[in-house]
Amino acid sequence: MPGIFRFSRDLLIKEARKASALGIPAVALFPALPGKLKDKTASEATNPKGLLQETVRALKNACPEMAVITDVAMDPYSSDGHDGLVRGGKIVNDETLAILAAMAVSQAKAGADFVAPSDMMDGRIGVIRKALDAAGFEETGILAYSAKYASSFYGPFRDALDSAPRSGDKKTYQMDPANSREALREVLLDVEEGADIVMVKPALSYLDIIAKVKAAVKVPVAAYNVSGEYAMIKAAAKAGWLNDNDAVMEMLLSIKRSGADMILTYAAVQAARLLNR
Repeated sequence: MPGIFRFSRDLLIKEARKASALGIPAVALFPALPGKLKDKTASEATNPKGLLQETVRALKNACPEMAVITDVAMDPYSSDGHDGLVRGGKIVNDETLAILAAMAVSQAKAGADFVAPSDMMDGRIGVIRKALDAAGFEETGILAYSAKYASSFYGPFRDALDSAPRSGDKKTYQMDPANSREALREVLLDVEEGADIVMVKPALSYLDIIAKVKAAVKVPVAAYNVSGEYAMIKAAAKAGWLNDNDAVMEMLLSIKRSGADMILTYAAVQAARLLNR
């Protein structure tokens, strides 16, 4: 992924300051942990002195004007590489919920403005909302990965985080790319359970889903312009097959046109610089 790096905490803060100066209002954090810190129950996820928690504190101190979004899912911390707890080769939905809730509360304590459950476990938005409220974090928002598809476009991100499943795949809890009705059902359930923002992931191959979700809900709709979508434009540009800047802006415009109120994208800094010219 040209132009994309895994940053240490000090370099991340420098990048966040640059992004803020360009008018980018938020940053989403994804931790890359060494294997020795991973286990089956993702216990490192709630370490108050963990990589993510300490980074959130440092970032909020350095850039208080920037919203910080944190990922809630087991896969960065799990020795199994799955978003949920694995028992007997299967994802155990209900037992996962308590882990996700504890993770969200830990991130809120560190200063996260939004927790972003990306796990696709059933019922997790309601459980997380109750846990946040009970811990005194009523104002911490939930950005729900509500329509997250089992996509082939996640490859570069999983390689960067070393978070690919150690066995099986994620098709039992992520959605079938052929199914649009389930997306609306999942989105409406998340809104009912307390999601402040709902998100469609990926974006570029699911513009029709973004449009349907936008028409169905009154909360803001986000779209995640994922790593594979970004990488294929960069690869084509490197081969001389298209103009990098033009293609990036057209891609983002199409996502916006489909109904996205906000876009999570690896091209944020590039786009902001082009818009500020």
